[in-house]
Amino acid sequence: MSTSAKRILIVEDDEDISSALARGMRRAGYVPLVAFDAAEAERILAEGCDLAIVDAMLGEDRGEDIIRKLRAEGHEIPIIMLSALSSVEDRMRGLEVGADDYVAKPYEMGDLIARVQVQEGRRAATTREGFRVDADRREVTGGGRSVTLTQRELDLLQYMLDRRDTVLSRGEIFDALWLNEGGSSENVVDVYIGYLRRKLTPTETFGVEIRTVRGRGFVLSKPGGGKA
Repeated sequence: MSTSAKRILIVEDDEDISSALARGMRRAGYVPLVAFDAAEAERILAEGCDLAIVDAMLGEDRGEDIIRKLRAEGHEIPIIMLSALSSVEDRMRGLEVGADDYVAKPYEMGDLIARVQVQEGRRAATTREGFRVDADRREVTGGGRSVTLTQRELDLLQYMLDRRDTVLSRGEIFDALWLNEGGSSENVVDVYIGYLRRKLTPTETFGVEIRTVRGRGFVLSKPGGGKA
C-alpha cells in the first residue's frame, strides 16, 4: 500500500530501539519522528503527525499516561502501544486508555509495520461516508446518530472492520477475542454479534451491516451485501 510519506511519531527512550524503529518505518515509506519523553512527544504532535508508536515505559514517564493525555486533549491519530508485558489484562488496559493496538515485545518489524498499515487503513475506512469509530470514547457515529459500545463490543467491531467483506467463522472470532478467557464458549460470539447488530441499527444510517452466512460465519459489509 502507498503510505504517502505519512509522519509517524515514535515515543521510545531506548536509543537503539528507537533507531531501529525509525529505520524500519523509513524503509516502509513513513517519515519517523522520534521523541524520548512525553514533553518531546507533545512538541512533535503540535507540529502534526499521522500515527504514533508509544512504548509503555519511558523512564519517569508512562506510556499509558501519555496516551490518556493525548486522547483527553482530542488527538485522534492511531496509536500503537509497545510493551514487554503480554498478558490479556495488560493488553486490555492499554486499549482502555486509548491505544488502537497493543504489541508485546519482542516483535518482528514486519509485523509491526503491518499493524501500522492496518491502523492507517482503519482510520481512513472508518471515517468515510459518515461512519466513524472513536476508540477512546467507544463511540460509533453514522448518519448523524451515535451509539456507545462496551469495550468487548468495540473489540469485536474493530476486528471485523479490519476484515470487512470477509466471512469470519465463529471459531476464528472466538480464538481472536475470547480464547484466553476461561469459562467462555463459542456461543459468546453469537451473543456479542447480536449486541452489535442491535446497536448498529438501522444499518442504512451507519452504513455497515453484519450478516450471517449460513454454515460459514459472519461478514461485515455495506447494507445489502455490497463492499464496505
